[in-house]
Formats: sequence, C-alpha cells, structure tokens
Amino acid sequence: MFGGDGGHTVRSGLFKVDGAGNDFLLGIGGWADRLAGDRTLVRRLCDRRRGVGADGTLSVTTRTTNSVSLVYVNADGSEGEFCGNGTRCAARAAVDLLGCNPKLEIVTGWAVIPAEVRGAEVSLVLPPIEAAPQRAGIESPVAVGGVFRLVVGVPHLVARVAGLAELDLEVIAAPLRSHPALGAEGANVNFYEIDGERVTMRTWERGVEAETLSCGSGSVAVALVVMAECGTTRVELRPASGDVLGVEALGEPPLCATRLSGPARIVAEIHPTDNFLAGP
Repeated sequence: MFGGDGGHTVRSGLFKVDGAGNDFLLGIGGWADRLAGDRTLVRRLCDRRRGVGADGTLSVTTRTTNSVSLVYVNADGSEGEFCGNGTRCAARAAVDLLGCNPKLEIVTGWAVIPAEVRGAEVSLVLPPIEAAPQRAGIESPVAVGGVFRLVVGVPHLVARVAGLAELDLEVIAAPLRSHPALGAEGANVNFYEIDGERVTMRTWERGVEAETLSCGSGSVAVALVVMAECGTTRVELRPASGDVLGVEALGEPPLCATRLSGPARIVAEIHPTDNFLAGP
C-alpha cells in the first residue's frame, strides 16, 4: 500500500481501472501531474489501437487521509467537471493505493463528493441537481415520450426507447450529442428501456465520442427521469457492460441528493515504454 499523508511518500504509478465497464487510466504521484497537465499524452494513452485504451484519465492526489482531489480528462483531451464511475474508481484507488480511509471525500470539478469503499463496491453521495429534468425541445424518432435534459455535474439527454439493443447509437445518438439547441458543450446521450423491474440503458459519451459500456452520471440522470415517471425512489440500472448500478434518492426526487453505487476495481499497473512516452 502506498502512503499518502503524514509524511509518507507516494510513489508515481499509472493504473488501469474499471468502474462498471467505464475504463480509465489512473495516475498517482508524478503520473497524476503528468495526466492532468499533458493532454497530448492523454489522447495517445487512451487510443484503443495505438495506446493503452481508456475512456479517460483520472489524476488522484491526496489531501488528507479522508480526502483526495480528482482531475478527470476525457479520452479526447478535454477536461470534464465530473465523471461518476471515474469518481468511484478514484475512491477505490485512494483507499487501496494511497492508504485513505474507506469513508472519504473526493474533490471534483463539480462538487465535493462523499464516498464509501466497501471492497469492490463503491458508493458516492451526489448533491441535488439544480433543476428538474426538462423537455429538451429536441426530437428523436426513437424516443418514447420525448427527450429530457438535465445536468448531473455534466449535461445529459435522456430518452426512453423501445428496442434498445437494436439501436445504432452512432446514427441515432451522435447527432443528438452536438445538437445546436444544446450549445457548444453538447451533452451525453442516454437511452433506456424498462422491462419489469429492470432498467437497461446505453450511453453515447461526449469527450469519448463513442458508446461507452457504462456512464455513472448518466445512470443517475436516467434514474431521476425514471423516478419521476414511476414514482419510485430506487432504481437498478444495467448498462451495456452488464454490471448493475444502483441509484437511491436521498429525499424527494428529483431535486434531492442521490446515492450511486456499483463495482469498481483496479485492473493492472501500467508501465509505458520510454519509446512510447517520447512520442511518435
């Protein structure tokens, strides 16, 4: 275990981590600084054919044994204010790699997020969203009941569909992600389907510009829309990875804090070659 406070030295390390199918490269020590400051390197490392491959990078720096700071950068080199699954992975790494306490706070670009690590299960408590889901004024031929917009740290579009598994997200979701009505920043696009007690979902993520196997903040966005639709206060979601993410309302939804829970794991330590780090 690597110490992170009280005079301990944190060695530099680069790790592959996975949060319910979202995969990231996570840096501590010198690698945290490197990932936060070199966007060209981030893009090269995240390249799935010529690099290591990831949806983005996480730079984790110890503040105290109860707190770490997190900088999240998308695979395309753009910085994101918040990433739900990335923040859960950062909490797992803070405990397992930096010696932090299992109950801690993650300082993100959006908010200070309380986290709890229980082995492979990591939970976050997210602050209330500032505005209830609103109709986005955007049409989609696959949406059942309209397209909703809300911000869970970052902007999301949410739409219920039929035949989720058959959707071609590159055709259907990519144009929505950068729809003119959303402004320059665009939004992540989440489609969901309800089958009995199960909510399945798929996400097209900005900054990755592709479908990802899971999206933590997108899961909360979908859950809040489902809560409004069905009058429930807890939703279990199954993203494309097949994992399960739980979202619980900690108050009266949708304008309440939420608890996001699911698996997070450290996959491997990565040692890029000197030739790779030197560039093309």
